[in-house]
Amino acid sequence: MLRYILHKLLLFVPTLIGITICAFAFVRLLPGDPILAMAGEHGVTPERYELLKEQFGFNLPIWQQYLRYVGEILQGNFGISISTKRPVIDEFMVLFPATIELSIVAMILAVVLGIPAGVFAAAKRGSWPDQLIMGTALVGYSMPIFWWGLLLIIFFSGFLGWTPVSGRIGLQYFFQPITGFMLIDTLLYGKTDAFVSALKHMILPAVVLGTIPLAVIARQTRSAMLEVLGEDYIRTARAKGLGSSRVIGVHALRNALIPVVTTIGLQVGVL
Repeated sequence: MLRYILHKLLLFVPTLIGITICAFAFVRLLPGDPILAMAGEHGVTPERYELLKEQFGFNLPIWQQYLRYVGEILQGNFGISISTKRPVIDEFMVLFPATIELSIVAMILAVVLGIPAGVFAAAKRGSWPDQLIMGTALVGYSMPIFWWGLLLIIFFSGFLGWTPVSGRIGLQYFFQPITGFMLIDTLLYGKTDAFVSALKHMILPAVVLGTIPLAVIARQTRSAMLEVLGEDYIRTARAKGLGSSRVIGVHALRNALIPVVTTIGLQVGVL
């Protein structure tokens, strides 16, 4: 386990370098001039254009621009937003708690549903419930989440009207964030109706984001459980007269949790 974690940490550095190269290259390859975009509809004089070009380093060779770009990132300077004229890091910190909150809720949903589904499928190996659960997991794993999200919005929000289409909370609620987590902040302010509104806004995004992790966890749990259920000590426990629920829920699941926990950790990293 430790070796696996160290291996992943060592891969993090080249992955991060690759991400910076791709981000830098895409911005440079996209059509348009960033200086003219910053100037907006009022335009900019040729003298002002050259001054801004020198200020932002666009007059430097491309490799020097990349090194400057990486250096600014390492110092925590992500630049200024063209649309809001505010530091990008400030914009990021406003929205980042929403991402973390959604990821946590999605993973809780995936774990709470995925592990029991995998255990039940392993206990009913070869039966129609097993085939139904694994077939559903395969579909969930293969389905593009953007398409899945649109389907859920059309059906539950558009057709049934059960859930909101977008946003984090109803427009009638406004309060200064404390933690940045909408579900927690509504409870801290003691606004139960606002909490219900935030929860309704959270349901569909959490289901969409948690679909693939749920499918992976269910399949891995079933695989680990089947491997453990074939061990000698499980057959011995059954021969001693222990009930199936105790054998599966205590002895088998306890020993199958290691690969399952590893899978959950990987899915957290993916989210």
